[in-house]
Amino acid sequence: MTAKDLKNALLQEAVQGKLVPQIASEGNARDLLEEIRKEKLSHGLDFANAKSNPCDITEEEIPFDIPESWCWCRLGELGNFVRGSGIKRDETTNTGLPCVRYGEMYTTYKIKFSKTKSFTSKDVFEKCHKIHTNDILMALTGENKWDIALAATYEGTEEIAMGGDLCKFTPINCNSLFLVYLINSPYGIEYKRNTSTGDIIVHTSTTKLGNLLIPLPPLAEQRRIVAAIEKFMPLIEEYGKKETQLKAINEKIGTLTKKAILQEAVQGKLVPQIAAEGNARDLLEEIRKEKLSHGFANSYGICSEKGKKSKSSDLRSKSQIRVTKKELPEITEDEIPFDIPENWCWCRLGEICKLIDGEKVKEVKLPLLDAKYLRGKKDATIVSEGKVANVNDLLILVDGENSGEVFVNKEKGIMGSTFKQLCICEKLYLPYILKFIEMHKELLRNSKKGAAIPHLNKDIFFGLLLPLPPLSEQKRIVAAIEKMLPLCERLGI
Repeated sequence: MTAKDLKNALLQEAVQGKLVPQIASEGNARDLLEEIRKEKLSHGLDFANAKSNPCDITEEEIPFDIPESWCWCRLGELGNFVRGSGIKRDETTNTGLPCVRYGEMYTTYKIKFSKTKSFTSKDVFEKCHKIHTNDILMALTGENKWDIALAATYEGTEEIAMGGDLCKFTPINCNSLFLVYLINSPYGIEYKRNTSTGDIIVHTSTTKLGNLLIPLPPLAEQRRIVAAIEKFMPLIEEYGKKETQLKAINEKIGTLTKKAILQEAVQGKLVPQIAAEGNARDLLEEIRKEKLSHGFANSYGICSEKGKKSKSSDLRSKSQIRVTKKELPEITEDEIPFDIPENWCWCRLGEICKLIDGEKVKEVKLPLLDAKYLRGKKDATIVSEGKVANVNDLLILVDGENSGEVFVNKEKGIMGSTFKQLCICEKLYLPYILKFIEMHKELLRNSKKGAAIPHLNKDIFFGLLLPLPPLSEQKRIVAAIEKMLPLCERLGI
């Protein structure tokens, strides 16, 4: 059980009357509710903020059983709501009179607070509604339905100015912290989630909050419930810290385990070698001969597309591309980092791949394939021209913090300006080469060129030493990796 689960279970037990025992001498909540009604009537408040007379609560509405000494009512019957008024960001200061803005309810104030983060001028302060001791503060606007109207009570003594999209609830003869814990319990959150509106910007209202059904205990029991919650909360918080530490350790172990599996793979230790599968030197020689036939020799470069891919070969003819060539250095004995099987060989990544710009197209309607869209973090932006990428093309980030990250394209579209197409020789098993590139993502990310806009260091990228197995073994290696990694995840490593 996680710390969050423990906290939710504790609060749910509290609001159902199961956290502390009931004591007959503490009376019953019906008498307390009657006192609250009389006090509200004496101030001319009546049942303001409540849906209707409490006798209109139906059996169908009641979500769970409560002790005999408790009673059901609506939040609006227990006090009074007041909405805040706008305090602009540029009206807040580091000194002055204390104020609260609605966004701070999600970032700063949790459960209870006695000091404010923000301040404002006397002119702004005097125009605002004020928060007083034991008032309960809630935000009426938020970014998601799970966090909307999370409550915190003010325990300070100074008046505080209340900004817009906030409301305060002033309870009568009730323990403010008990109501805060109830409003923030799984029961309270579920009600607010079901009654709020909007998706990108979520809204609720004082009317909706006032209609929340409250399982009301006697006042003395409210205090005992709060004391019990506050006894257990520090233990749960400490458990949560240990849980976070353990999660971080497990994630680190998982990362190291994945790296170890990939390292074993590229050293030829993950699967056995099979003589009948031949050797990688012959495969590499075929690739080199094909490159020579197109005039590339032992070089790499950035290629600008001028034509379509030839059907007879996976390499484009020299007449179809413009190439900025750069010779690959010979591999020396000093560079070789580890031993590999006899039927493997070393080559540089630039010998088996290249980067191209892609074919330019106009008067189209295609999605812009930028990094956020490819990661699923934004909706498609439709553009009419640019460099086209087709389904299953490999797109590599060459600009930005994550330079070297490779995406397998899922739909036809226009490449973002930070991408180029990565073309890998079709005589090789693509997933094996992609696993190799993934192994070096930290090196590529940390060796970028440029200050304002970092770029992929192509000398390092193309110069990476690739331990190359025969084609059939490449496939067996990838199959073994894909079998082992999910098993590690299930084992929690």
